[in-house]
Amino acid sequence: MDFSLNEEQEVFGTYVRKYLADKGQTKIARQFMNGDVDYYQSIFSGLVELGCASINISEEYGGMGLGALDLVPVLEEWGRSVMPGLYLETNAFAVPILEKYGTEEQKKRYLPAIAEGSHTFSIAWLEPESSWHPSEIRMTAVLEGEDIVLNGMKTLIPDAELADSFILIVRTANEGGKDGISLVILDRTEQFEIRRQKNIDESRQLGEIKLDNVRAGREQLLGPLHQGWDILEEGLLAINAALASVMVGGIEKIVEMAAEYAKIRVQFGQPIGRFQAIKHRIADMKVDLETARSLAYYANWALENQAEDRVQAIAGARLFAAEAFNRAAGQNVQIHGGIGFTEEIDCHLYVKRARFYEHYLGGTHYYYEKAAAALGW
Repeated sequence: MDFSLNEEQEVFGTYVRKYLADKGQTKIARQFMNGDVDYYQSIFSGLVELGCASINISEEYGGMGLGALDLVPVLEEWGRSVMPGLYLETNAFAVPILEKYGTEEQKKRYLPAIAEGSHTFSIAWLEPESSWHPSEIRMTAVLEGEDIVLNGMKTLIPDAELADSFILIVRTANEGGKDGISLVILDRTEQFEIRRQKNIDESRQLGEIKLDNVRAGREQLLGPLHQGWDILEEGLLAINAALASVMVGGIEKIVEMAAEYAKIRVQFGQPIGRFQAIKHRIADMKVDLETARSLAYYANWALENQAEDRVQAIAGARLFAAEAFNRAAGQNVQIHGGIGFTEEIDCHLYVKRARFYEHYLGGTHYYYEKAAAALGW
């Protein structure tokens, strides 16, 4: 069994890395944090020209028709550069479920636009003072003729202001638990307000929306009525496999930063990289990196090939990568010493991104439960 990247995938990854390096890598996130969204959009347009937005979209809708493993090189570079934006949510969540559950009308409307980089999706799941559990879904969607009438609030929506559409997790029947939940696509053309929220990672904006009798066409229902939770869980498998690769990219860059700084920072007349304590930290980070990379590769292979153990493989990859990312980001600050706590260099960008992803679309405990259930424990 070979679940590593092939030569073409690795070469494509080097093109993406060179492009982002030429554009300043973390400069993109820093500009975004300062409110310069146009700079990010210009960079994203270049990535679209490279083909990043069309990788896993079927050829009949303007894509390349490739799989989850082909996304990995782009996702790793996304993580290395702490890129802003909705690439993960759009291509690793919306695209797979649109391909499998979308109507022909939905596919023709959204997939070609995603492939050409003109349409993005975000996920509107969590609600105020609630958890990720299905019983906490209180936003209602009532069918009235050819319309869906939406009422309720969604909070902590990733990059809500950048999204052209939202995939809403709503309740269409009062049956409790995961029964009676549906998915609805809500376009920004509808009238509702987005309130920006603060986030520890300022390069990933959050938003809150309140819907009061907002109407969407019945054709915006994604998948069968009342069966949205099962579709959501399939989408979560895809996005968490992708997320593991994003975090691998972040860890890889952290290891490089720490090793480079250990060579140039002199203390007691010699580079600190010669001290055993520093060597051990960097070696541990490198071991975590290679372990996380192997788990992420297998998770994406298992997803693409519908392996029997894909649920535990993906949950395990996400859990280990998140913990390793946080460990590496923290150790990187320690190795850099006092300057590691400043905004002058990039350590803080990776600490914040690691913290953001730690509880992204469900906390650590949620995914431990998923892995345990999949293993039959």
